[in-house]
Amino acid sequence: MAAGSGQHPAAIPFPSMLANAYRSAAANGRLAAIVLFLPPALLLFTLFVVMPVAEAGWYGVYNWNGFGKPTNWVGLDNYRFVFETRAFGIALRNNVLIIVVSLTIQLPLALSLAILLAEKFRGAVALRMLFFLPYVLAEVATGLIFSFVYDGDYGLVAAIWRFFGAEPPYLLASTQTSMLAILIVVVWKYFGFHMMLFIAALQGQDKNLVEAARIDGASRWQSLRHVTIPLLYPTIRLSVFFAVVGSLQLFDLVMPLTRGGPADSSQTLVSFLYSHGVMRMRIGYGSAIGVILFAICVTFAATYKRWFMRDD
Repeated sequence: MAAGSGQHPAAIPFPSMLANAYRSAAANGRLAAIVLFLPPALLLFTLFVVMPVAEAGWYGVYNWNGFGKPTNWVGLDNYRFVFETRAFGIALRNNVLIIVVSLTIQLPLALSLAILLAEKFRGAVALRMLFFLPYVLAEVATGLIFSFVYDGDYGLVAAIWRFFGAEPPYLLASTQTSMLAILIVVVWKYFGFHMMLFIAALQGQDKNLVEAARIDGASRWQSLRHVTIPLLYPTIRLSVFFAVVGSLQLFDLVMPLTRGGPADSSQTLVSFLYSHGVMRMRIGYGSAIGVILFAICVTFAATYKRWFMRDD
């Protein structure tokens, strides 16, 4: 330790450290903000996050239909029944499929369009709004619109098939194509959101770096690959986080399109919770599904933040 550096931090009593932190916060003007804003935030977080999750965990160990007080204790049987249910495996597989499609099709499409539309040219703003409009549209409205588009009798898909002299498919009524139809809607609706994130990041980049690379002889592709895209890594990581969490929570698009059918082929984890828990008045069973989904989301968020976003 250098001379005159004072007492070693480990030797300072905890009350003194607390007093020093208090004085430091007060000196920096942060104490008033902490006292004013932290208690309401903690109260709201406790009321609307901590307590509902704890309550769901409590209901999950009962066989309860939602009426009266839960008394039929079943322990972890609800969780065992969830993992033994075939529809849960299908729902979990579908969520993984949505994540894969989002990361391999939706995000590259959004990044490509963002690179094209980040430049200033006539019509760029109009094109950005055109691609962003699907995200503005409510999920339920989107599902209802595409339920008519996919209609095998009178929908747009049926008209296109008949134009080419083929028998129109019933995409939402087939176990082979129902999930494909939902994936198309997912990509169409959400890629505009990620595109706008990338455009904002591109417009915030230092143009001098790209110009310096071009002066040094780098081609447009080389400057894009070695300068522009590496500068986008923080935004790309954030976009991946949004895509995965949103995929795990997908519900509003599924219900108006297929309600998880046919034969549970298009269930997601949340639609499975709603269909097999809430609609069948199996609140304890549904609560167990909710706790499992919460655990998956929290585990992913904590792991992703720890390993991929710790420097952002």
